[in-house]
Amino acid sequence: MARDSQAALVALNRFGFGARGGASGDLINAASDPRGFVKAELGRPNGVLLEAPGLQSTPQLGQAVFAYQDQVKQAREAAKVAAPAEAPPAQAPADPKPDTKLRRNLSLNSAATEIAGQMAEAKPADNAAKPDTMQPNPAAPPAVKPAPQPLNVIQKTFRAEALARLQRATLVECGFTERLVVFWSNHFCISASKGELARMWAGAFEREAIRPHVLGRFADMLKAVEQHPAMLFFLDNQQSLGPDSRAGQNRKRGLNENLAREIMELHTLGVGGGYTQEDVTSLARIITGWTFAGRQGQLGTPGSFVFNTNAHQPGPQQLLGKTYEATGLAQGEAALADIARHPSTANFIATKFARHFVADDPPPALVARLRDVFVRTDGDLKALATALVDSDEAWKAPLTKMRSPYDFLVASGRLLARVPEDPGLYLNSLNLLGQPLWSPAGPNGFPDTSAAWAAPEGMKLRLDIAAQMGARLGNNIDPLDLLEFAAADAASIETRRTVERAESRQQALALLLMSPEMQRR
Repeated sequence: MARDSQAALVALNRFGFGARGGASGDLINAASDPRGFVKAELGRPNGVLLEAPGLQSTPQLGQAVFAYQDQVKQAREAAKVAAPAEAPPAQAPADPKPDTKLRRNLSLNSAATEIAGQMAEAKPADNAAKPDTMQPNPAAPPAVKPAPQPLNVIQKTFRAEALARLQRATLVECGFTERLVVFWSNHFCISASKGELARMWAGAFEREAIRPHVLGRFADMLKAVEQHPAMLFFLDNQQSLGPDSRAGQNRKRGLNENLAREIMELHTLGVGGGYTQEDVTSLARIITGWTFAGRQGQLGTPGSFVFNTNAHQPGPQQLLGKTYEATGLAQGEAALADIARHPSTANFIATKFARHFVADDPPPALVARLRDVFVRTDGDLKALATALVDSDEAWKAPLTKMRSPYDFLVASGRLLARVPEDPGLYLNSLNLLGQPLWSPAGPNGFPDTSAAWAAPEGMKLRLDIAAQMGARLGNNIDPLDLLEFAAADAASIETRRTVERAESRQQALALLLMSPEMQRR
């Protein structure tokens, strides 16, 4: 069988995270049967699951947070007793990034500072101690760097979850199923910036609510997502009380529509999907009582999903023209099942799926085909992914979509054959590039268009990171060999000449990492 390097490049870049360096032979393997190479991962559903030593369940993690918060509270109280005449010292933040305001570039300068510290081989260490500027300031006295504080349980957990995800993405053969995980995790996003519970649960949410259903049914993923404590916390559904429920009457508090609105607008039907504000309010009533058990465990195991009957709005509800009888938890589950099968959901998901993998303006025929598969298979996501790979449009469209910062960093690590041992460099680089892991600015997730990631400032930051990689690793790597691993004869003449004419191996490596073969998919 003839080998097709161009199709292999599409297979690895469009559907995966790019070729691995070393002796992987990814490009050669993909060139023999590009579509079969991509679809092979779809036949290994257990390969999507992520298990690693030390990764715990959501209830276990919730209990760990509650215990940690109790310890912090006790320490504060002890400090007050020990020094009543003095102002207590400021409590070190439990987490470097929690923020009640969901912002996009969290601690940009501090992230850059940390990266510079980790890149000590490439840059002088004293550049890392400038929190307000990336340039040295000779007029300022040298700052005394405080001793690093030990990581607390929330920070350790977040880093362990991040490392497990990064290692899987780096080691997997093609990466199609990992790309599917990233897509669905961003579609049903939470933000670790919401607070300590969200940060603690971010990785577990993906492991428990997303991964088991990536090759399953959309309706099952939808139910798992909306009942997961991380989503309930992120969109405040634990605060939502049926106005006529026992809790609502006692506390004089009512509905919180955040979760209901995002279910309809962002998770299923989409804007213009045929629902009204009355439908949002009705769905909010239907899912009152969907919450998680708190630290006291009065409703169940702390940190686990529970249905609180006392908070649930009693009586039947009408949603999208259908009446749902008062069946408690089953009322909301029936409503979600119907929304998952709504024609608007099929169209919204098909469009977003094609946009992510193929083009910002996906071919209408491809969207229509994916929509029909979604409807015909009752939301079978493996069938949806297979239909995408089988489509000619997905292979003929030019590789013009800009890789997200996460894709770029993972692709670079794969090509350099560097299996992450510490997630810090990746996490800091993602912060710097505007895509902090599991921390989008809002419930609509990170943008999925080239324009969002191709801005001049963002490209300059990528170049800085590529240059740092080149400075650290260039002496021991032949960039022309890497170009063969990444693209072989599918590489453009311009890219090959640029790498060949570089003044040093370090510069050649940086230029290769910034080439279209590494930046586009």
